[in-house]
Amino acid sequence: MDERIANPAHPRVYLETYGCQMNVADSQTVSAVLRRAGYVNADGVEDADVVLLNTCAIREHAEEKVLHRLRELARLKNSRPEVKIGLLGCMAQHNRVAIMEKAAFLDVVAGPDSYRRLPEMIGNAGFDASIDVRLDRGETYADITPDYGGGVRAYVTAMRGCDKFCAFCVVPYVRGRERSIPPADLMREIGELAARGVKEVVLLGQTVNAYRFGGTDFGALMRMIASIDGIERIRFTSPHPGEMSESIIDAMATEPKVQPQLHLPLQSGSDRILTAMERGYTVAQYLDLVARVRAAIPAVALSTDIIVGFHGEEESDFELTTAIMREVGYDSAFMFKYSVREHTRAFRLGDSVSEEEKGRRLTALIALQEEMSLARNRAMVGREFPVLVEGAARRGGGMMSGKTPQFKTAIFRGAEGISSGDTVNMRVDSATGHSLMCSIT
Repeated sequence: MDERIANPAHPRVYLETYGCQMNVADSQTVSAVLRRAGYVNADGVEDADVVLLNTCAIREHAEEKVLHRLRELARLKNSRPEVKIGLLGCMAQHNRVAIMEKAAFLDVVAGPDSYRRLPEMIGNAGFDASIDVRLDRGETYADITPDYGGGVRAYVTAMRGCDKFCAFCVVPYVRGRERSIPPADLMREIGELAARGVKEVVLLGQTVNAYRFGGTDFGALMRMIASIDGIERIRFTSPHPGEMSESIIDAMATEPKVQPQLHLPLQSGSDRILTAMERGYTVAQYLDLVARVRAAIPAVALSTDIIVGFHGEEESDFELTTAIMREVGYDSAFMFKYSVREHTRAFRLGDSVSEEEKGRRLTALIALQEEMSLARNRAMVGREFPVLVEGAARRGGGMMSGKTPQFKTAIFRGAEGISSGDTVNMRVDSATGHSLMCSIT
């Protein structure tokens, strides 16, 4: 029975999420907190008593999207003043004063460490907004089991915050310092997920491979999780190159449940720019790490992050980045134009590269990566892989989709007896830059 029909007095909340997978995981925690307090989910803003936006502040474009949405919600507030509207997450933490100037109608503003207090904050919101953006080094939400959606894969927060303070990044200022979730809490949570049919877990953290709780490092944590019955695959994101210890590499190489896929952010192929970014490694050290990973895990698929147009980046620096991308041969990459973020160490430097030039460089890198992704996927034609089936493919027509161990999307024609959660051996028949066309063997 629909809980809203059975309990019409329960307040209805509609939650929108913007940004990275960490924000999605946070929204699942928010949902659990509110459900405990008696809230039920609304289908949309039209039938909601409370509308919450969980936001990202990593890039300027993300903030622009949220500001546009707030302008739309201002009209809702004008027509239904009783609706409570709240801004959560990184954007609330990063720029609260400016946000309140642009959206004075907000009833609740809560940072990433304030979600436990949301029911109280919503209840107290009146003429003045209820605001809590205090960072709390003790808050991990370890005792709260998030409201995961259905599906074979779950994203589990293993640590919160970041201690790296890269010059371009706002994360330590909006999410606070590193805090690792106790292994016992993670084992409990993932055990519950396995009991619900989850087959794959992705461990999350801003620098997830820096995980340490007592004597347990990240490699040891993955081996512990591998002991949970029902969990077939373990992945993690997003690691920092400086924290890729031999313990982690060995766990990836020797524990069958840890999948041969690694997201290894480069950001720039120029030592000069890496130094300015305060990344803590050189190109030579990064390439040595790539060589060690590939030697230990020959089937590994590598992806990366690249920022173009950081302050001081010259054409020669950009060409070095292009050269490193070709040398490494990434399976995929997330590429962005640099945007100046207030409160970061690089903020005072401003912008030295025009938007037009950033756009040109980004377009060139995207074209290069598309070329490399296609080549690497085509090299898989004729090979066989175990594919974890996720469900119907977006293209329809009886096609289904799943993921290979390398996290590549496999598309195949459905067959009787095959359903979500099954692992099926498949042969790659053809490939695009984004997916593998497969047949069941």
